Amino acid sequence: MKRFKLVSHTLLLGLFLLAGSCTEEFAEINTDPNNPVTISPSLLLPNAIQVSVDRYWGHSTRFQRLNIDAAMCWIQHLARNIYINSEGDTYEIPITVSIGTWENLYNSSLVNLEQVIELAGPGGQYENVNYEGIAMVMRAFTFSYLADAFGPIPYSEALKGAAEEPINSPKYDSVEDVYAGALEELKLANEKLSVNGPRVDGDIMFNGDVLRWKKFANSLRIKIANRQAAKKPAESRAIMQEILSSPATYPIFTGNDDYAELDHANVIGSRNKMFDVFSTRSDWNISKTLVDKLLELDDDRISVYALPLSDGTFVGLPNGLTDVAASTISASTIGQKFLEPDAPSILMTYSELMFILAEAALDGDISGDYMDYFEKAVSGSFEQHGLAMPADYISRLGTVDKETLMTQKWIALFGQGIEAWTEYRRTGFPQMPTPDPRAIFVNEGVLPTRIEYPPSEYSLNMSNLEQGIQLLGGADNMRSKLWWAE
Repeated sequence: MKRFKLVSHTLLLGLFLLAGSCTEEFAEINTDPNNPVTISPSLLLPNAIQVSVDRYWGHSTRFQRLNIDAAMCWIQHLARNIYINSEGDTYEIPITVSIGTWENLYNSSLVNLEQVIELAGPGGQYENVNYEGIAMVMRAFTFSYLADAFGPIPYSEALKGAAEEPINSPKYDSVEDVYAGALEELKLANEKLSVNGPRVDGDIMFNGDVLRWKKFANSLRIKIANRQAAKKPAESRAIMQEILSSPATYPIFTGNDDYAELDHANVIGSRNKMFDVFSTRSDWNISKTLVDKLLELDDDRISVYALPLSDGTFVGLPNGLTDVAASTISASTIGQKFLEPDAPSILMTYSELMFILAEAALDGDISGDYMDYFEKAVSGSFEQHGLAMPADYISRLGTVDKETLMTQKWIALFGQGIEAWTEYRRTGFPQMPTPDPRAIFVNEGVLPTRIEYPPSEYSLNMSNLEQGIQLLGGADNMRSKLWWAE
């Protein structure tokens, strides 16, 4: 009996082990390597970066192009010569611009960034401080972009649909609170990012160069702090001074080799989106406002921004003209540099950072000579386009006050229409000329101050949307001013 019991127990143990082995083998057999349960950060990160950049620089789908159709026309870098009534130039855009911007940034970019942070964070399946830090930088960039476009947005409760306690109807947070969160996240990202830390794959922006991510994080943090400086001066000054006083801890852009941009290749699906748009359609010309200012200053950047007519002259198209009126004018089109399929999509440049520091110095928010920053900003813009700034260029500008500074920044931001639009809304500069008498503008003639919330928020998140509109302090239209606006 004893022997029987021993054999029985041994047999029972063997059956348990066999069952466990079979279960493991069953799991292995039934786990599809082409459809993994979790996706690694190296596969999530590229799409997240690409979508954020695409929606900022130049999406190629018609009726969804916030930068090309709306912002670049509103800020009078470009002007439309056809379809002006429905695609931006008359201060009117289809609601699909709001839908495409909102849904793609939330549902494609931010969702993937949130997954990267969860997977790469402490205790995550792919724990890696550099993946985590990169995703935090891009999340701060994307949320601040959404706030600059719409105003109050779902932020603190956003992206919680798959949480243990899911939130499917997130509350809205004010622009002030979104900025506070982004500033905190960028500081933490800089602390986490380790130049000598673990390797990162799938980084389509900086190819795993962690120092460049740290520079972008700190430069972006300065930009957000400066943008809110008129509303929160003490806090903003402290942030900028903290960064500038400790360059080893908080590296920033220091020359034209430092920038945040996405490079492209001449391969279908990887091309510069402006190439995809402008190489197939001729619906845009350079705005008369920009051409006239560049000609007035004898500014060589006109040869980069615009193509000359057959007689070698540069002519701009007035904004807001009807299709019939626009058809009577031969005007310059966008320059060849922006038509190259491998031209980069730009998020932030050294020149832009120097303009920010020049403004901060002029306003007394940081120490230093604002003219030194200003000259670096302007010369950096010329150098960015392969040009040398003429020795007498700064003297041509006369007294460099806030308007002069911001007008030069507007010139330098050509291509970054959303950024130029935001800076105009914040400062009121540059002063826009009196409209052409043939021009037709809707939106009560007001250059849009924001874009409207998408219909999905009205149908799926109405109670919280109402709270967001209260935080906005005005109606959900394109005339209500944002928190930081002039």
